[in-house]
Amino acid sequence: MKKRSKAAYMISAVAEQYQIHPQTLRLYEREGLLKPSRSDGNTRLYTDEDLERLEVILKLTRDLGVNLAGVEIILNMREKMAEMQRQIEQFVSSLNTEINQRSRSAPVEQAQSLIPVIEVKRVKKA
Repeated sequence: MKKRSKAAYMISAVAEQYQIHPQTLRLYEREGLLKPSRSDGNTRLYTDEDLERLEVILKLTRDLGVNLAGVEIILNMREKMAEMQRQIEQFVSSLNTEINQRSRSAPVEQAQSLIPVIEVKRVKKA
């Protein structure tokens, strides 16, 4: 996992780095595609996370020819998929915990059962 820095970049530096006009960044913000934070003086500040999102937007628009409405749909779908992935990982983790707990308590349950539980071992044939 990449370590994130706390750095924030001004709109002019971001525009220059990605070779886009600052008005394009303002448009992406108006459209809700980017949400830079603001300084006390109301200057837009872009984080590394914002820049990663901008790179996705630029790849979609420049390389794949997707319009801004399509970009919005794709970004929303990516967010929903990431949330679903987190939920699945959480479910699998809790399932593994439950399985481990049950496997540890199995010998106690077997000893207390009304019908004896015996372990059957297979004999290897020669």
